Amino acid sequence: MIDNRYYIQSALNIDNEEKKDQELRPLLNVNDFFKKIIIINSDIPKYKNEEGILIIGIYDFLLNENSLEF
Repeated sequence: MIDNRYYIQSALNIDNEEKKDQELRPLLNVNDFFKKIIIINSDIPKYKNEEGILIIGIYDFLLNENSLEF
């Protein structure tokens, strides 16, 4: 059995630096190597930020069975 663990943060949006920092802070405070993800209410292409956190839109997360692979 594969043990996949994720930290998932959800947000309505991250449209400014203050909001982005607010959503990133809890994930950056975790010191392990499990995948960290922020799901936002938007239809954006998924990407990884400088810290390796996956930012993904809600539709891709819900409708694409491979959405967490990047």
